[in-house]
Amino acid sequence: MKIILASASPRRRELIKNLGIEYEVKTADCEEETVLGEHPKDTVTRLSRTKALWVAERETAPAIVIGADTVVAIDDEILGKPANRDEAAKMLRELSGRTHRVYTGITVTDGNKTVSEYVRTDVKFYELSDKQIESYVSTGEPMDKAGAYGIQEYGSLLVESISGDYFNVVGLPVSRLRRVLNENFGVKTLI
Repeated sequence: MKIILASASPRRRELIKNLGIEYEVKTADCEEETVLGEHPKDTVTRLSRTKALWVAERETAPAIVIGADTVVAIDDEILGKPANRDEAAKMLRELSGRTHRVYTGITVTDGNKTVSEYVRTDVKFYELSDKQIESYVSTGEPMDKAGAYGIQEYGSLLVESISGDYFNVVGLPVSRLRRVLNENFGVKTLI
């Protein structure tokens, strides 16, 4: 049975390679709205499920579809992708010197069975000066990232500590995904 990653994220495409499985990519063209008052773990679970089911419903051949969604939250408030440089700087000032949480929801479906889970990782930033924030924003890296940073790139220089799954912060908790695929869908991965 073919496996489909329902994601446009280049980071997820790279990370799923760690599983050592053949897969295709099909982007879910569905709404990704947050709901006021919804806890971030519920948001990522719902959105990963929406993406996986959207792609699965359009498949004509049997397939296992993987959906994922990642958010950065501070005080349970979701920080999306910044719309501009000022918004990116504002987010980084909010994260400066504080611990925030990164949640990723993963959903796997084969059309008969659907399994959704989420992973949470706590990330603490160093205190950031205005100059550091300005320098980081000037790299352009924050502009397509939830919470205005990418831990796998220059954003790594902002991080004081991490508690939990590093790959979750990048956008795909591959070890948890491996377990879901192995235990629920019989998919054999590299390990």
